[in-house]
Amino acid sequence: MCSATVTSVSTDDVPLELRFEWWGQLMKHVTMPTAMSSPYAERFHGHGHSVLTAAAEVSALSVSPMSSRRRRTHIQRHDPEDYFLFLAHGSPIHLEQGRNTVRVGAGDIGLFDTSHPLAAEFLDEGRDTRVTLMRLPRASVGLPYDRVDRLLGAPLDARSPAGALLGHYLSGVRDNAARCGPAELERLGAIGFDLALAFVAGQADTVSGLSVETRESVLLTKVRAFIERHLGDPGLRPAAIAEHHHISVRALHLLFRTQPETVAALIRRRRLERCRADLLDPRLRGRTIGEISARWGFRTLADFSRAFRAAYGLPPSELRRAPQGPAGAVCAPLRTVRPVRSLRSMPSGRALGANDMTGRGPAP
Repeated sequence: MCSATVTSVSTDDVPLELRFEWWGQLMKHVTMPTAMSSPYAERFHGHGHSVLTAAAEVSALSVSPMSSRRRRTHIQRHDPEDYFLFLAHGSPIHLEQGRNTVRVGAGDIGLFDTSHPLAAEFLDEGRDTRVTLMRLPRASVGLPYDRVDRLLGAPLDARSPAGALLGHYLSGVRDNAARCGPAELERLGAIGFDLALAFVAGQADTVSGLSVETRESVLLTKVRAFIERHLGDPGLRPAAIAEHHHISVRALHLLFRTQPETVAALIRRRRLERCRADLLDPRLRGRTIGEISARWGFRTLADFSRAFRAAYGLPPSELRRAPQGPAGAVCAPLRTVRPVRSLRSMPSGRALGANDMTGRGPAP
């Protein structure tokens, strides 16, 4: 069962005098809280399209010329801990972050993050600025932060093989997403995420200069992220994981030799944790236990029921009847997963009023 979504918003549905403020609140969800200014604040114009999948979130924006600053006070109040790759389509963007300054023109790719102060200016060339963003949670990149952080606000080679492929992907995803079904969107999201990681790794030039231990750590992080993105695929097995990462099954098992559980045990545990969370979610009361187990990759209800009872000490039907669990029930701890922020978390402009403009999370 897929959860991919395509969402569009526009300031056209917001009263003229509220548009700039409304857009600022929207950007808290799409990227991060910042201080914004624009010479066009009184007649601001903005459109946004978001494609959200389990693996990736891509947002295509078209806005009036403006500038944005993220200060240390913003970071102290709320840091989503994300990287953003972005592709400029029209007017250039001037970006300063860390010790770097770069002018990103049409067809160029840049990188910024939410954890360092930045200044960005969408330069005024008499037209809206168009940019496509891809969110990369810092924890999912699987590369040393210090090496990746050197790329913030620095010139990146969009003409490299990985850069060219990523550029074509970002250019086409907005126009083609509306014609895709949820399953196809999920596959495209996984492809885009892998392209982004390949591009960042190539730009950081990390692989060749790392020790064996660090390369194994990077690979293990990538494998774990791959497993997390494909838990719903019944075909998620060690052989498929090894093939995707261009290693042997034996090498995959060796990679987990120092971990507290095998790769198969990791897959089973994470699937069970996802199922347990869905069973306790009152919003999903309408879904059967079989639908929930199939959503997270279990081939049969019988297989799921046996595994669930072995892990939690009670059948899934009993857990659903008693959400808090009976006294003494053995329940494995759940991993905390930070919610994904996206355009879909904001109501459409038509539905917003002046009192609705509140951002999710701490305000700057």
